[in-house]
Amino acid sequence: MNLSGRTTYALVALSVLIAIVAAYAALDLAARVTAATGWTRAIWLLGGGAAMGIGIWSMHYIGMLAFVLPIPVAYHWSTVLLSLIAAILASVVRCTSSAGRT
Repeated sequence: MNLSGRTTYALVALSVLIAIVAAYAALDLAARVTAATGWTRAIWLLGGGAAMGIGIWSMHYIGMLAFVLPIPVAYHWSTVLLSLIAAILASVVRCTSSAGRT
């Protein structure tokens, strides 16, 4: 059986826009990390990692919704939540490892 899908280009554009905004937010928060010290630095790192993780996750899920298949597609809510947590944790770890080099 050959499945052919179609793409909703408005959702693709929204996905790209979300990626741009998330990258800008992460870069802006990274600048604040370099200026901060102590516990405020840790708060900026966590905030930047969370913003980037949520942005990456949102961009990917909007992109997945942009591709429409001729069969029903459902997402298991606990797996979706787990993928959000994984994206945030990976971004926080990446931010903290990068901040150690400055």
